Amino acid sequence: MGKILAGKTSDIPQGKMVKVESEGKAILVANVDGNYFAMDDICTHKGANLSGGTLEDSTVTCPWHGSTWDCKTGKLVTFATQLRDLASYKVLVESDSVFVET
Repeated sequence: MGKILAGKTSDIPQGKMVKVESEGKAILVANVDGNYFAMDDICTHKGANLSGGTLEDSTVTCPWHGSTWDCKTGKLVTFATQLRDLASYKVLVESDSVFVET
């Protein structure tokens, strides 16, 4: 298990999300009410980067076809068909840095 730097806390303000990459894997990091969550960034429907979508509360909406995901768990919330859930990752905040355990 590794640890990657997602950015400074000031880089990911409340209600925002960013994409980070580690070993070819794209990971979305979101700030929900001052708490940080991470999950895979690639939608399992057609491969869109979810970080290009929108974040409302803890729900991420895919920019291509509107699937919605819970960024706290990586689980699909709604879509017309069942999609595979996304992996979620532990996030650590050390001083003013945000790290994702992969």
